[in-house]
Amino acid sequence: MLVDLPPGFASLTVREFTDRLASEEPVPGGGSASAVAASLGASLVAMVAALSADRPRYAEHAGLHVEARAATEALRERLLALADEDAAAYAGFAAAMRLPRGTDEEQAARRAALSDAARTASEVPLECLEACHEVAVWAEALAGRSNRNASSDLEVASLLASAAARGAGANVAVNLPSVGDEAWAGEILARVDALVDDVERLADRTREVVRGGDPRDPLPPRA
Repeated sequence: MLVDLPPGFASLTVREFTDRLASEEPVPGGGSASAVAASLGASLVAMVAALSADRPRYAEHAGLHVEARAATEALRERLLALADEDAAAYAGFAAAMRLPRGTDEEQAARRAALSDAARTASEVPLECLEACHEVAVWAEALAGRSNRNASSDLEVASLLASAAARGAGANVAVNLPSVGDEAWAGEILARVDALVDDVERLADRTREVVRGGDPRDPLPPRA
């Protein structure tokens, strides 16, 4: 099956993206959807930081607001790019699947191409998972240190990051067997599990702080 890639998912309207997601086309799929969901989470964190900036009530956290906004704006863009990269990775794997395998040489070339494509198809969602973790880190950091009127948006952001992290992790795992490197696959799976667990921990902490409603002390200066 040929994969018809659009010029970029970020250029589509929400309606166009969801129409394409609901179609019989293989892309966008779960990997791209996870990246877009995480981008929405990053956008919410950036919004909360913006709504907290220059507010005297939150002046002691001003540096955090500036840093969080810059970081999550960058994450928002990176995650949208990863949605496209995930689709391209699938296209690469699909192309490798179509390679001829009539001779021993062709079979060997196909196996090598599939291994390379599967490695890429694992690495892209792993990068998405790492970005999800960063979104969760910033959401938790702002909880109790930002505009209370937007605090529920941080909980939503952390939930989006959590769902996207699990989705990205699933896409890593499904591609690992085709890489054909058990040692590498084991290392990557351990990394996935650790990241997903920490995203869940951060999301739980964000929800706890948001629903508790108490302000928090400023974060200590970075080393």
